[in-house]
Amino acid sequence: MSVRAVVLGLLGAAFICGYTYFNDGVLRQTMFVGNHMPASVYGGLLLFLFLVNPLLRRVHGRWLCGCGGGFRFLARVLRPFSARELTVVVALSLPACCVPYSSMLRILPKEAMLPHHYVKTETGWSWKDADGATRTVLEYAPRRMLADGSHDDGEAVVGFVQGIRLGSEPIRVRDVPWAAWRETLAFWLPLFGILWIALTGIALVFHRQWSDHEHLPYPLVQFTQALLPTESGAISPVFRCRSFWIGMTLVLVVHLNNVLCVYYPESLIEIRRVFPFWPLARLFPTFMRGGGWSLINPRFYFAAVGIAYFLASDVSLAVGLGPFVFTYVGGLLAGYGIPMGAGTRFTPRIDQSLVFGGYIGFFCAMLYTGRHFYRNVLRRALGMRCSEWVGASSVWGMRVFVAAFAVFILDLALLGLDWQLAVVYALLTLIIFVVMGRIIAETGLFFIAPYLYPCVFIFGFLGEQALGPKALMIMFVLTCMLLIDPRETFMPYMVNTVKLLDENRLRLGRTATLSLLAVFLGLAVAVPMTLYFAYDRGVNWEDWFGTKGVPMWAPEGAVKARQRLLAQDQLEHSLEIRGWARFLEAKPHTQSTVAFCIALAGVILFVGARLRFARWPLHPVMFLTWPGYAGYMMAWSFLGGCFLKTMVTRYGGSHSYQRLKPLMFGLIAGDVLASLLTIIIGLFYNLHTGSLPKTYWVLPG
Repeated sequence: MSVRAVVLGLLGAAFICGYTYFNDGVLRQTMFVGNHMPASVYGGLLLFLFLVNPLLRRVHGRWLCGCGGGFRFLARVLRPFSARELTVVVALSLPACCVPYSSMLRILPKEAMLPHHYVKTETGWSWKDADGATRTVLEYAPRRMLADGSHDDGEAVVGFVQGIRLGSEPIRVRDVPWAAWRETLAFWLPLFGILWIALTGIALVFHRQWSDHEHLPYPLVQFTQALLPTESGAISPVFRCRSFWIGMTLVLVVHLNNVLCVYYPESLIEIRRVFPFWPLARLFPTFMRGGGWSLINPRFYFAAVGIAYFLASDVSLAVGLGPFVFTYVGGLLAGYGIPMGAGTRFTPRIDQSLVFGGYIGFFCAMLYTGRHFYRNVLRRALGMRCSEWVGASSVWGMRVFVAAFAVFILDLALLGLDWQLAVVYALLTLIIFVVMGRIIAETGLFFIAPYLYPCVFIFGFLGEQALGPKALMIMFVLTCMLLIDPRETFMPYMVNTVKLLDENRLRLGRTATLSLLAVFLGLAVAVPMTLYFAYDRGVNWEDWFGTKGVPMWAPEGAVKARQRLLAQDQLEHSLEIRGWARFLEAKPHTQSTVAFCIALAGVILFVGARLRFARWPLHPVMFLTWPGYAGYMMAWSFLGGCFLKTMVTRYGGSHSYQRLKPLMFGLIAGDVLASLLTIIIGLFYNLHTGSLPKTYWVLPG
């Protein structure tokens, strides 16, 4: 591990965290991260391998042969980066992508400040107590969960909403009301940090089982490994394959043509990636009743087609067919007057319960299949002997996880949750993140957005009368901060990082620790940058999800629960109940509980059938990826990749399958490189014209 690789990796993490908000929230163009295959990292790696490393190779060769003395030292410093050095750069940059936008800083400042703005306009958020005092729903949340809305007589809220810039001159750094944020950042940033530490530890534990015992494919790591130089420092063999360049060039031509078409629509014709089949909708009324409008127009992403090509057919088929099955089942239920999506974001719903049942069932199946290894890791972590070698990184990972996870639970308890609720909430959060990591290791599905919320699961099984509006408000705000938009969340990045480090024989524990330091460095850069841009220009009101959706969901959920409890004359009782008594008062939501049990049983059935029957056609991952926006976006691409692989292996055999691999790598490379080039074009357009760049999406996000 060289010093220059560490420095470049840390600089990469800092740049990603510092630039992303400007790109996504100010320029409002293609996301700099956007998903779990960020263009900023993978596209940047490709540009480095295409432009920088060849230049370093040429300079190094000339200086080493023609110069002496100090120039030889400089030549060694400017030598081409090796595979292990580039692995370190990626390993430090990739996990930091969880910080700057969708899964954290797009949400945290708005969720912490904007409720103070909405409480002035939403009449239902305030009421008068029996003694005549005015109360608001925000009082149910502990003070440190929200920013100080009263700072400077409310100017901190007004400046955040409208911006405080006067004219065209940017504000000064000291103009930002930092004092209004001190207390809430002192709570949230350590909470995120301790959660990331716990997830890093558990990622090290699961890695050995998934990689060495279950031999999961890790498609994104396969793609990265294919790009890296050989051990001797020569360029990757994939760059010598004509099919790689053909695939990448064709994809770049499609995207660059479409980007230029956005800027010059009168001169060019768009090459479609979405094919409308609306006239067929009337032939499938049940399917359309379940929300089939999202699937009736096939949408293809070249990168997803390439990834699906590397998967087992049952996996890619399950990812592709799952949304169709889910939609048809939804249409059947809707025909009987049972809509799966009925309810608000934070109320028990059938669709969320189905996915939660799948996640918990899959997590239990993971623990069962790896029970011997995990038991031995736990024994070694406790200082006891075990029957097999488990590796020092797994042992220390378990120790770090247990310690950090205990602190995370303690933080939730100190926040005001009963320790029983804190344990349940923390476990559900852990399950969601771990299963997301498993999904990306097993399927390469880089766009994962399950929209699962522990507060809704607990709400569905206990009911509002057992929780009360205060506990609900705390859990709602926690969920908004930690899980409301998981498309760029930490665990999938770390899972791929650990595998990439292992493939290149780097020390897992040491480099994973450096990755965490890179995340904290990125946090130190991104937080002040985000707040500065927010106060300089005001929040991005075109981002409905972040500004008008998320900041209102937690208070609205607590208000509705309070109103129902008030109507049932149970409000005072729900506020007084504590501890185990909550579970004795439980009144599960019938429909969501039944849906949860069905999905749980379905996953267990599929897992058992897959272990029992060699030709079982569908992987249980179908129960994890079948609903929602992400599933609809990726379904056709995975079906296309599955169909392509089936045809190639059936009519060309394994030899043809191997020959087409570079072409698939080219498709993936073309998408991530085109995404980065689109961002660069938009930046130069803004610098040249002063106008916002046109919007064109290469990858989902």
